[in-house]
Amino acid sequence: MKYVQEFRDPQKAQGLLHEIKGLGEQLTQDHPGPIKIMEVCGGHTHSIFKYGLESLLPSSIELVHGPGCPVCIMPKGRLDDAIAIAQQPHVILTTFGDVMRVPGSQQSLLQAKAEGADIRMVYSPLDALKLARENPDREVAFFAIGFETTAPSTALTVLQAQREGITNFSLFCNHVLVVPALEALLSNPDLQLDGFIGPGHVSMVIGARPYQVIAERYGKPVAIAGFEPLDILQSLWMVLRQLAEGRCEVENQYTRLVNHDGNAVALDALAKVFTVREQFEWRGLGDIPASGFKMHPNYSQFDAEAKFTLPHQRVADHKACACGEILQGVKKPWECKVFGTACTPEHPIGACMVSSEGACAAYYKYGAAQAPQPSEALAKSR
Repeated sequence: MKYVQEFRDPQKAQGLLHEIKGLGEQLTQDHPGPIKIMEVCGGHTHSIFKYGLESLLPSSIELVHGPGCPVCIMPKGRLDDAIAIAQQPHVILTTFGDVMRVPGSQQSLLQAKAEGADIRMVYSPLDALKLARENPDREVAFFAIGFETTAPSTALTVLQAQREGITNFSLFCNHVLVVPALEALLSNPDLQLDGFIGPGHVSMVIGARPYQVIAERYGKPVAIAGFEPLDILQSLWMVLRQLAEGRCEVENQYTRLVNHDGNAVALDALAKVFTVREQFEWRGLGDIPASGFKMHPNYSQFDAEAKFTLPHQRVADHKACACGEILQGVKKPWECKVFGTACTPEHPIGACMVSSEGACAAYYKYGAAQAPQPSEALAKSR
């Protein structure tokens, strides 16, 4: 298929849904409850709700929303550290826009900016490097977040800073790794998953190979998916077909952008600039071993955690907020006491309501709408 409308074809969707229904009925004959498939990526969650896919699935299939939103999994203590950097004299803190409104323990970055801290939204780490170039008398720190999707652009920016000899640029590194998070989820006895729809954007960088551990060690099938409606439905069908045939493999539905070994240039940049932390704290999941990047010792001059004194304190989430359970897939957003009432995108209590990839934001934006018929759900997008 060449054109985007082909990935939104209602007739093709109906065919896939028919196959999915048949596989679901076959599998649930010997399965207690519905088949639970987790879509890891927040981008998938939003596509699922935007196109009404969840409402079209049979009751034998349940989609579980995973921790694939990098803004949502950031713990409050790390946000407090970023604010502490911004509040130091002669510092410009830069970050992406959706991070600005995530609540820390006392305030968000946006509130700290309103109180006088020089915090600026950027679209790329290269924008932060440009600010450092233009303000040689000030320190410019980039609050770097994201999975392996965004980490290469950060690494390449550090390499550019080194080539130019820019010494007033640093990185507050909060990049995280997807596979260790999946392993942590599979160790949770409260969450019984049957398979995964793998994240397409991350996989463009790391490839399909790293997911082999999920299939081989944990016995869970994985299908890496694109973000259009037919991408998601086909990957769901691939996972269900594996379960029905007694197979457990890593399959790649997103072949137009993902290959088995990943992007060699991006992976080389990551290996040069970063090394893996012993552990990293995730909101809702706690400390996960080997789940985050930190600066490689060869690039310690660009490490904000070495340049600045930070609180490094662990901070509990708001008691009324179920963001942690939602990120684990244990709860749905509507099971949170404050969802859609005290917690909205305009006045968020938890990070899942802030980010455009957050599950709560997806439910809030699309969940209240009446579920359209299959042909209508896809025809609207054409």
